[in-house]
Amino acid sequence: MSRAETPERRPDAPTPSAPPDLVALQVFCRIVETGSFSEAAAACYLSQSAVSQRVRALERHYGRVLLERGRGRSGAEPTEAGQALYEGARAILEHAEALETRLRELEGEVAGTIRVATVYSVGLHSLPPHLSRFIAHYPQVNVHLEYARTNRIVEMLRARRIDLGIIAYPEADREIEVVPFARERMVCVFPPNHPLAALEEIPWESLRGEAFVAFDRDIPTRRATDALLAAHGISVRIASEFDNIETIKRVVENGAGLALVPEITVRREVRDGTLIARPLAGEIIERPTGLILRHGRIHPRAVERFVQVLTSVDSSSDLPVGAFGRQ
Repeated sequence: MSRAETPERRPDAPTPSAPPDLVALQVFCRIVETGSFSEAAAACYLSQSAVSQRVRALERHYGRVLLERGRGRSGAEPTEAGQALYEGARAILEHAEALETRLRELEGEVAGTIRVATVYSVGLHSLPPHLSRFIAHYPQVNVHLEYARTNRIVEMLRARRIDLGIIAYPEADREIEVVPFARERMVCVFPPNHPLAALEEIPWESLRGEAFVAFDRDIPTRRATDALLAAHGISVRIASEFDNIETIKRVVENGAGLALVPEITVRREVRDGTLIARPLAGEIIERPTGLILRHGRIHPRAVERFVQVLTSVDSSSDLPVGAFGRQ
């Protein structure tokens, strides 16, 4: 086309701009995930001013309001356009992370950071030997471990703030994949001076009317134990409720009541003589635990190896093909 034939740009036409870079998309996704400009700024090591500038640049580029701020609400929420951008940007970022990881893995390197969240009872008792083994095999991998309640861990996984969670009574859905971890035997615990200490196993009927120290009602282990008691027609008196196993053990040691807990969590107290643990009569009760991951995501090799170590039966062998089947 000759110069004379070149059409003139309309005054109101948008000015072409380069597509947003990965940093801008990372910042935007972090705002959506945290609902906070300040938290996003801290997580991305930027000033709040720099974060705001990147959001404004995205809004100029797409010609849409992407985040609703203020108006009586705390934090920021995505508009319909913002939600669409978030979903697309998150997929782009995950593919970019996977590509970077794969390129590093061409040299056989297993490195990077794994973000893990676990409930207290698993993280403090079942996980440590597996974690130690993983660190010994892969010293270049940094495992960032935090403790939280089950519902919080599921929320963190859905929001992509962690790579995997470890919880009791895990449930899979279209977004969450479950990899079985361990089955923990449940026992009844009480102080050494309790009348039930003379028994080798505890009849269900002997629990009727007893004071119980329990997990909070929204914790899956509590729901499971309530269902067990109900199935046997047993009504107990809930003396107190807590959100973690360590507090429950201390309260039981002080004589406030009985508790149903995983046997692995009270081995030290039984050894030291501060608690008595007995199985329930007539059946073996086990609590299932599992790893939860985002379904369908391409996981970095470090995450794959972490899952393999946690699900390996023979801890003395070299790392076998685990849940993901890749060496």
